[in-house]
Amino acid sequence: MLNTQIIRARWVITDADSPALADGAVVVESEAIREVGDWSELRKRYPKAQVLGSEGHAVMPGLINAHHHSFGVPLSLQGVADDLLEPWMLNLKAMRQQDSQLRTLFSAAQLLRSGVTATIDMTTARGSAERSNRFLRSQLEAYERAGLRVALAPCTTYSSFLISGRGEDEAFLNSLPAGLADRVRETISLSESLDQDDYMGLIEDLHTAYKTHPRLEIWFGPPGPQWVDDALMQRIAERAANLGMGIQTHGLESFYEKLEGPRSTGKRTVVHLRDLGVLGPRFSIAHGVWLTKEEIEILAETGAGVSHNPSSNLRLRTGVAPLNMLLQAGVTTGLGMDGTTINDDGDMLQEMRLALRLHRTPHLGAPAPAIRDIFRIATQGGARLMGHEQTLGRIAPGYKADLVLVNLKNVTWPWIAPEADPLDIVVMRAKGGDVDTVLVSGEIVLQDGMPTGFDIEAVGAELAAGLTTAPVRSDLQAVLDELKPHLINWYRAWDVPALDPYEAFNSRI
Repeated sequence: MLNTQIIRARWVITDADSPALADGAVVVESEAIREVGDWSELRKRYPKAQVLGSEGHAVMPGLINAHHHSFGVPLSLQGVADDLLEPWMLNLKAMRQQDSQLRTLFSAAQLLRSGVTATIDMTTARGSAERSNRFLRSQLEAYERAGLRVALAPCTTYSSFLISGRGEDEAFLNSLPAGLADRVRETISLSESLDQDDYMGLIEDLHTAYKTHPRLEIWFGPPGPQWVDDALMQRIAERAANLGMGIQTHGLESFYEKLEGPRSTGKRTVVHLRDLGVLGPRFSIAHGVWLTKEEIEILAETGAGVSHNPSSNLRLRTGVAPLNMLLQAGVTTGLGMDGTTINDDGDMLQEMRLALRLHRTPHLGAPAPAIRDIFRIATQGGARLMGHEQTLGRIAPGYKADLVLVNLKNVTWPWIAPEADPLDIVVMRAKGGDVDTVLVSGEIVLQDGMPTGFDIEAVGAELAAGLTTAPVRSDLQAVLDELKPHLINWYRAWDVPALDPYEAFNSRI
């Protein structure tokens, strides 16, 4: 017998393109949405159904975080300061280690608390194939406990462990003062113990193990075109197509990544990826800050997607992505938090507001996203990027019952005009703390603002205890501190195009 629930709400926000339904309800049977309509009518028809929500709630489709890293305890609390992307990545090497399952649970709780029901998590395959398998399965077990929908995209690096330039590590090390290069080699791993065949086998085995799971899926996650060779990228694209898997990679995140493509291949990065034959609807790029008009057109033609991550881009000084151009060109675009939101609190509702305000150009008649545009990329856009546009991102019959109930008490206080648009109000005013209940496939995974699958307070306490006793690599940190100015000088020496980066940015608006 099917389990039937009715989600009651003052406002039912079905999608970005439809008016909200006042005093409405959503009927859920098992994992899917059966009906959407008037509360009183549906209650009469389903008198025995369990009721969630009230006239004091809004219900909306679950938000989709299109690019994520499960850092666990927020980076600011771990002592990792914001910086330019390239030296910032160097700083991550000295972080204290956290239990993989605990840190993933902690991150999952942050996502659920701000209305996220699905995410793409680019993680790292660590060490040997056996160790990587254990590590990745522990993350998948955490997502299963949390009830969150995830595409886990493990990555591993095979080129340039220090420099975002293919094969430049050795040249960079040779440029260092006497003794420093030796200390770098002694303290920093400059090779990957998981070879390419092992990586491919690991991802395919995990895909086979989880391909029938209702919420967990495995993607390929090459970290970036500059960190894997062309042959591996093509091999990944071929296997992904054969197995029906997704691919996500970082791309054109920083100004120096923009320069790296032509330095290494003689072509713009997306042009090179197109010529390799790897682009398509299964392929998405995280960031895309420095995409050119030509590259945006290629993405639109091939169906490849982009995850826009405004908070991360601002925190790591990478620039402001051309969101208006992406939307105008019809590129599949999602919204991602990247594990580094503007307040370091993992609030997807605030990420939507940042994306909305950041791209409002200061010229009459110039493009600027509307609230509905931002809500669309955070729901339907993310669903399309994940390959689930027919089942996720909207409240409609037949779609998965991934639903978020927002308590409107603070959102509408002290007064609201009757003509105010409900979607505008929720996007403009709701915060993570206003998310009351979250359902994934009809299962309550957050209730009264707390995860139902685990004790978040206990998880936090365990993480704190583990970090307190975790070894501190002071020797490694000392080497990184000494290395950092040389790394910065190496990038400064790269040939910069005649157009200054600030001019390039301003001319693109």
